[in-house]
Amino acid sequence: MPNEIQLRGVRVHNLKNLDIDIPRGKLVIITGPSGSGKSSLAFDTIFAEGQRRYVESLSSYARQFLERMERPDLDEIKGISPAVAIEQRNTIRTYRSTVGTATEVLDYLRLLYSRIGTTVCPNCNIPVTRNKTPDVIQNIQKLPQDQYVIIGFPLQHKPSEKEIDTLISKGFVRSIVNKETIRTEKLNIKKLKNYPAVAVDRIKNNPENHDRIADAVETAFDQGKGRVVVLTEDKELLTFSRLFQCDRCGKQFIPPQPRLFSFNNPFGACPKCRGFGDIIDIDLDKVIPDKNKTLRQGAVAPWNTPTHSHIRKRLENIAATYNLPLDIPYKDLKDKHKDIIKYGKGRFPGIYRFFNFLEKKKYKIGVRVFLSRYRGYYTCPECRGTRLRPEALYVYIDNKNIGDITSMTIEEACQFIKNLSLNDYQKQVAHQVYRELLTRLTYLYEVGLGYVSLNRRSATLSGGEAQRINLATALGSDLTESIYILDEPTIGLHPRDNEKLINILKNLRDLGNTVIVVEHDPKMIRSGDQIIELGPGAGENGGEKVYQGNLDNLLKNNSLTGQYLAHKKTIPVPGNKRKMNGKTITVKGAAEHNLKHIDVTIPLNRIVSITGVSGSGKTTLLKNILFPALKKAKKKRFTALGRYESIQGTEQIDDIILVDQSPIGKTPRSNPVTYIKAFDGIRKLFASTRESRVRGYAPGTFSFNVAQGRCDKCEGKGEIDIDMVFLSDVTLICDQCNGKKYKKEVLEIKYKGKTIDDVLNLSVSEAIDFFQGTSSVTRKLKVLKDVGLGYLRLGQPAPTLSGGEAQRVKLAFHLSRKPKKKLLYLFDEPTTGLHLHDISQLLSCFNKLIESEHSVVIIEHHLDVIKAADWIIDLGPEGGDKGGSIVAAGRPEDIVKVKNSYTGKFLKTVL
Repeated sequence: MPNEIQLRGVRVHNLKNLDIDIPRGKLVIITGPSGSGKSSLAFDTIFAEGQRRYVESLSSYARQFLERMERPDLDEIKGISPAVAIEQRNTIRTYRSTVGTATEVLDYLRLLYSRIGTTVCPNCNIPVTRNKTPDVIQNIQKLPQDQYVIIGFPLQHKPSEKEIDTLISKGFVRSIVNKETIRTEKLNIKKLKNYPAVAVDRIKNNPENHDRIADAVETAFDQGKGRVVVLTEDKELLTFSRLFQCDRCGKQFIPPQPRLFSFNNPFGACPKCRGFGDIIDIDLDKVIPDKNKTLRQGAVAPWNTPTHSHIRKRLENIAATYNLPLDIPYKDLKDKHKDIIKYGKGRFPGIYRFFNFLEKKKYKIGVRVFLSRYRGYYTCPECRGTRLRPEALYVYIDNKNIGDITSMTIEEACQFIKNLSLNDYQKQVAHQVYRELLTRLTYLYEVGLGYVSLNRRSATLSGGEAQRINLATALGSDLTESIYILDEPTIGLHPRDNEKLINILKNLRDLGNTVIVVEHDPKMIRSGDQIIELGPGAGENGGEKVYQGNLDNLLKNNSLTGQYLAHKKTIPVPGNKRKMNGKTITVKGAAEHNLKHIDVTIPLNRIVSITGVSGSGKTTLLKNILFPALKKAKKKRFTALGRYESIQGTEQIDDIILVDQSPIGKTPRSNPVTYIKAFDGIRKLFASTRESRVRGYAPGTFSFNVAQGRCDKCEGKGEIDIDMVFLSDVTLICDQCNGKKYKKEVLEIKYKGKTIDDVLNLSVSEAIDFFQGTSSVTRKLKVLKDVGLGYLRLGQPAPTLSGGEAQRVKLAFHLSRKPKKKLLYLFDEPTTGLHLHDISQLLSCFNKLIESEHSVVIIEHHLDVIKAADWIIDLGPEGGDKGGSIVAAGRPEDIVKVKNSYTGKFLKTVL
């Protein structure tokens, strides 16, 4: 195999017949302006071809689809080995997946607990053991020498006359009752208060009788169905059991086994929540949304509807009987009065009985919809969120059960496993499992995820967090001679933690792998063994190799990236910072997750940046408290609301909009122009052509979502998913429309010489020129270009957009609407996927929002954006439990003066 990955004539997307040699076994950084072709080279060419060649080695069943798998458009590629793509999007949506399961940490924990875990009886608080014959003999030998012992087996019931005769016929002529021996035939069944034991042998305890004692114990185990009793001369009755039960109370337990500790297995899952950790129940905060209202004013929301208003009248009728005030706020009622409202009294059912009655009518769809409005998720009371059946939580290692470990952060779990004190037997049994577990936890900590708990749901991870988890999982696999391709792994990382990530990638390289990173972060670019810059522009103006070589030569080069790294070009610090106007929103007592009851004041009509290391509480503050709290204040629907005491200043804004990195659509039928509503105008233009009018085509004919014009086979998706049974599904181009999504006759209609498919394959910049003069289309497309997305194809499927691209499409949509209201916009790392040169465009968009009297709050790690903010709120000082406090708040020049602010330390370098 050659020492380079040799690519010749690459024409994927906007790459212009590119010839390039990428050295193997190196850390290679691919950079360049947004849309210059970086992902096309790394993912759509190198990874796609590596994946295709891997499938060639699979079974004939898998290979039968290979001819239909699209091969990258290139002349030749050599030196390629199996490729692993680690992208920044989080594709996990199931609530069953957690960080522990996704990283295989939980698999190794299950093995560890099943091998060396000690089951402890919850009643007696003593270890549960399973006795074997040598254990019983060893206990007998500890008794005084030359004393007689009686070895027998206990009965689990009162014997019948027939059973007594059977015992005597087998030679068991003596029994033990109340620690005394009597002849078996003299057992008085009617007078027995306790179950008797049957004596097998009476033996003198000395070494000469070792074999006889062993035979008696074996016989007793066999006849007693796994149970043995030993009566000493001192009338002490010792009990032993081969069964897994407590020696003191007799409670039986399930022996530790891997499936017992799996909540994805019916055997191990909590029977109440079925392994989800949460249950759905009535949420009193939704039932009584405004606790400042009185009962007469309708504090209990479901009783304000015409259908259920009679319940409120019943409440008013009984109020005098129980001295229940109807005209004071609900929050000021006494507990006994609140209990009447919740649990009812007499003919008044109360909240819970009212909903229990409705549960019986769930067969009606209207009732189900009504119930859904007042339900919420609660931690399961049986498993306390651990998702496991109670028996799994009786097993301990070093005084911790598996639920205690999974509730820890990765940093805490790593320290616990490191400090485990194991005896020689445990080390021998669990050596390999222990090593693999510690390795994976260490990798997760080193990629900057120490603040994430093991039981956190994978679906709640950001794109950057999901990517780093996949990276740590890949590192734990110890692959060599492979190609790892990463898409901006620094996303979501504070500059303080970048060094750890760079060291991880270098370790991956040192194992003998080729690491290719698509990246914009200056520190990551500087760390590369080789840097490849594509450009010089985006879309049709990109796709060429601008530079390839080491860092020193890049700094001397006149390329766009080289100029920024050499500080020949910079994003300037705004000269005239806006002064505070006194208008603010204040959240008091924010205490969700790791927030430490903080009071946060956010200036309005300004750009406010929330900063801090990963896990310091930024997302919790923005998405879990500020966004839903303002939605609630505006009497609009909201999701789960985090804990806080109060929020002030909400009257100064009309609405709040969250612009995050979630996908703009889940199917290939969704794309940027449908999202920003520019496709409506394009479809009208095609429907207005002479040929369309002759055929009777309406604008709907050119829609993917209407059966009239879309391809019947793929239903407007342009692709078909093939179920590969035991392998991942394979997505293939539709062979009926060749990926064009429309029927053949619809593609015969042309506008200015282009079909609707041709138009969808134009970049945003090309489309602006093509539709020149049609303001209904170009006005919205220009906004896409303004946010740095001029390179996107109009019809690019939504699932293929990165988190940062999806976020900027949403920003473009809101900019194109130009609402007259005063809005508060919340952004989550809007610089994702942006080159340094494109960030100034993004800042211009933010300033346009401020000029329109809106307000902008952003979570950001990029120093060039932070320095341009009017106000900074820095959380920390660390992540997880060590975070959640306000380290500093003020202008950028104030933050750099705070000694314990990591943000201030790095911000000083760019101010």
